[in-house]
Amino acid sequence: MSLKLSVESEIKKAMLAKDKDRLRALRAIKSLIMLEETKGGAAASLSEDDEMKLLTKAAKQRKDSADIYQQQGREDLYAVEVAELEIISEFLPKQLTEEELTAELKQIIAEVGATSAKDMGKVMGAASKALAGKADGKAISAKVKELLS
Repeated sequence: MSLKLSVESEIKKAMLAKDKDRLRALRAIKSLIMLEETKGGAAASLSEDDEMKLLTKAAKQRKDSADIYQQQGREDLYAVEVAELEIISEFLPKQLTEEELTAELKQIIAEVGATSAKDMGKVMGAASKALAGKADGKAISAKVKELLS
């Protein structure tokens, strides 16, 4: 089932359950999908890869906003962002643990043949594609630097 169809299904469930918070987050996801689909020159429907990029971006935005709200002591807004982040995360693939990330990156480093920090660009290119949606870009970058040092 495509992301759009599963989100629409979840919207119906949230409406029936009268869950306003969940409904708001799901409508935000649907809005992002529809905007991307109607963007000039875009295909009629999004590929699975595009859907993951869209969700990853939305999750990152919520996380960044939540961090800012927490720093500023705005617990009301922080709670809203965290709730939306949790709902968006339901549609993302399971995030890799640090051990799993390290193992995946070691394998990618071996495949690319990287030996020093100079090869970080090659590794990051391959890792970003292979681990899209499964790990945060900052975490990947930090771990690659650590492994190549």
